[in-house]
Amino acid sequence: MPSEPQPLPAVHEAYLPREHALHRPRHGRRQLTALVAALLFFTTPTLLWVFGVRPGEIENHKLAGFPSLSGGFDFFTDLPAWATDQLSFRAGAIEAADGISRSLFGEDAPLDQGPAASAGPIPAPPLQQPGAPNAGPEPSLPGSNQAGYRKVVQGLDGWLYYGYDAEGKCTPTQDLDTTLKKINELREAVEASGRKFEFVVAPDKSTMVPQFLPGSYPGKECSQAAAPNDWYKMTTTGHSLDLRPALAASAARVGHPIYAPNDTHWRDEGGLVLTRALAEAVQPGSTGTWTSAPAGQYDALADLPLLLGKSGVKTNTQYSLRPDGVTDRTTGFIGTIDQPVPRRSAPLVGTVNQPTLIYGDSFSMASSRYLDAAFTNLTYLAYSTDKTPQAGAVEQFVNSRVVVLEAVERNVAGGLVPFTDDGFIAAVKAALAAHPVR
Repeated sequence: MPSEPQPLPAVHEAYLPREHALHRPRHGRRQLTALVAALLFFTTPTLLWVFGVRPGEIENHKLAGFPSLSGGFDFFTDLPAWATDQLSFRAGAIEAADGISRSLFGEDAPLDQGPAASAGPIPAPPLQQPGAPNAGPEPSLPGSNQAGYRKVVQGLDGWLYYGYDAEGKCTPTQDLDTTLKKINELREAVEASGRKFEFVVAPDKSTMVPQFLPGSYPGKECSQAAAPNDWYKMTTTGHSLDLRPALAASAARVGHPIYAPNDTHWRDEGGLVLTRALAEAVQPGSTGTWTSAPAGQYDALADLPLLLGKSGVKTNTQYSLRPDGVTDRTTGFIGTIDQPVPRRSAPLVGTVNQPTLIYGDSFSMASSRYLDAAFTNLTYLAYSTDKTPQAGAVEQFVNSRVVVLEAVERNVAGGLVPFTDDGFIAAVKAALAAHPVR
């Protein structure tokens, strides 16, 4: 009886005849190259870290961590971000690209054309002065690379401007009339409950210091055409406090613009202007005893260079604020208002003592040193935060006797104002109606 045929030994497909349908070449050299590249990709950041080389957070986000193997396909899609962030020589590469662009084309490299992941400027902690402003994030933007808009507009004499100053006015996500109508609904709900309501708009840097804007930039014509009408509506229909005259007077008094060349926020002089305006609006005549004087300088990291993948320093003058003319009541700047931040102090002559809610943004934070000096029963909360639920925000309205709604011009003009949500307004109305002030 013939024996059964024995199975052939397993043969790698590379050793099959070339004519065989399953033949596949080994690509030895290509495979070796790929393996070496992969090895360098994964080990270079680690080896540099072992030898003391650390990547820096030079952009407006924390460095990406190594992706989790449990993330499925996301592991592969997240690898590029990790590799980019962990390259220790990334800052040098950015500087080299910028230098080449300046040499060949006479302008900075266009490093700010990527998608905008957030509202932009997040000033970093101070370099020297403890307690300097660390303004928090603003609401998310609709991508500042749309229609040619830039995250940062590079002006004259090294001045930088936030690109959304123009984009918000040219392509608002909600028209200004609707925004102001919703704000007035909030005002009516607050005032109907026996509380006081103040709305204040912090002017954009491009509004207060336009002389260093370049001759041409994306959105120049439409934003400059819209701004005067926007301000007219905000101060009439919206009943906003108009800080522009006092800010201009303060700049003339100190002899320089009170917005830094490389930062989108005002300097300490702006915080004093906001504080005085709010105190007078809430309690007329309260500032008659106030005195204030320079109390030294401090350096802090500027926010706009971060959006270009760089770093920069701004220098501010710090002031005292004595509501009674004697006692300096200034404090350190607040680092975050994503959750309610209460600030309490003993009443003095010249202070506002009613429970007050500052429902604001990074300009409130940049002014907190002086607001704390003038208001003895104050709570801060960001209107853009997702770390405080709606019920928590509404509770702060209920606990207050004065509600201050502060928002930067670009967010009001651009419609990036979450407090105009119908559901939020309805919740505030119901809560305040149930808890009126007698």
